[in-house]
Amino acid sequence: KVSMASADDVKYITGFTIGGVSPIGLLKKVNVYIDNSLERYNYLYAAAGHPNCVFKIDFDNLHKITNGQIKVITE
Repeated sequence: KVSMASADDVKYITGFTIGGVSPIGLLKKVNVYIDNSLERYNYLYAAAGHPNCVFKIDFDNLHKITNGQIKVITE
């Protein structure tokens, strides 16, 4: 069973408020997982540290800057 982190835990671990957790600039080292199905898009829009902010990036650069693990997450 997987349990979700509380809002306080998310803020403490990432430095970001839920709804705006960016895959980069995290306070602590955490595993970043990237869904392999996102590779089909020319551009992705990732959270940029605030619920109303995103940044545009392509799949390869997202993988590169996050050192994320590409996984099959969705069906």
